[in-house]
Amino acid sequence: MIDRYTLPEIAEIWADENRFSIWLQIEILACEAQHELGHIPDSALNNIKSKAKFEVQRILEIEEEVKHDVIAFLTNVAEHVGDDARYIHYGMTSSDVLDTALAVQMVQAGELIRGALQELIAVLKDRAQETKHMVMIGRSHGVHAEPITFGIKLAVWYDEMRRQLQRLNDAIANVRVGQISGAVGTYDHISPQVQEYVCNKLGLTSARISTQILQRDRHAHYVNTLALIGASLEKISTEIRHLQRTEVLEASEYFTKGQKGSSAMPHKKNPIISERISGMARLLRGNALAALENVPLWHERDISHSSVERVILPDSTIILYYMLKKTIGLIAHLELYPERMLDNIEMTKGLIFSQAILLALTSKGVSREDAYRLVQRNAMRVWKERIQFQTALEEDHELARKINSEELNEIFNLENRLKHVNYIFKQVGLD
Repeated sequence: MIDRYTLPEIAEIWADENRFSIWLQIEILACEAQHELGHIPDSALNNIKSKAKFEVQRILEIEEEVKHDVIAFLTNVAEHVGDDARYIHYGMTSSDVLDTALAVQMVQAGELIRGALQELIAVLKDRAQETKHMVMIGRSHGVHAEPITFGIKLAVWYDEMRRQLQRLNDAIANVRVGQISGAVGTYDHISPQVQEYVCNKLGLTSARISTQILQRDRHAHYVNTLALIGASLEKISTEIRHLQRTEVLEASEYFTKGQKGSSAMPHKKNPIISERISGMARLLRGNALAALENVPLWHERDISHSSVERVILPDSTIILYYMLKKTIGLIAHLELYPERMLDNIEMTKGLIFSQAILLALTSKGVSREDAYRLVQRNAMRVWKERIQFQTALEEDHELARKINSEELNEIFNLENRLKHVNYIFKQVGLD
């Protein structure tokens, strides 16, 4: 369940009160532009600006009868303005208001998401620097590979989230566009100057061209960007879930005082936040597909996209904002177990240095095929007999003629395997 206390600021963006407030602002700005063009007298404009208001409940009541949200809104506003309401919405169509207002809402939500993403990036940076030299095993296919540090793992996430920030910036800019161009985008009954005026006042870019609507590739880009960020968050949460497994236990979610892990098993400490993040990422991907389906509409418009967007835009922005907030806390309070990391490194009895041995042999003139055979022969002995890899190598007379004990000690020194950590951190701006 989404924690309500974390969401009011973003949920309010999609509430009726905010939506109708933006609609009213657009209509008043359009009247101001029409006044500048000489189409609305001073007295009418002053009356509209002083009296125009709405009541959410009244709009909903009217909509029940007329089955049209914009007409219901305009009817309610007219109840307050009186005869001068005839100047409101002049030459406009519903989508002029709906799409321009939707752009404002998407920007509002995007900016909140951007703030949360920047906060996550800062937390990742702090913890990456903190754990820069915390040695652990790197894994491929889930199997022990070679040593890394936990800081490197966090640095990878940090760099990825900075790319996601750039994608989000692009997506916000792409939907920061308004249009007031009439029934089929030809400005037949309204001057293009009205669109330019309204968009300028709202901080939007004036659309270069539209039909009755803004084209939905913009919205698909936005929603797919949210899903892509969610996928990166799921990547983090999946990693933490694996690291918290009992057999691994190199990291775990913070377990608060009084928290319970299982109704049946009192010993359990489960990665519930990570699992929640993983699950919610699936919703974002589903919504992203729905946004793509909205791109091909009939002719200059139909409304098959409208009902979809009423669900996917509020849901996707709220879901991602929540996921970001949860991931910030997850990373900030993530519990790490460096001793267990070192224990796990020892689990394979030195096999993680097999590539270093392979390369040392080839550097001494042994063919790669022969070097691989020598190293694998001893590695298989370690798997079977559970002896130390270095011991097996020292006892292999064929190999010992190529690499002596002193050289083996150098190869099996963890510090020598991680000599480029500072370079990696510098590359991603963490020096």
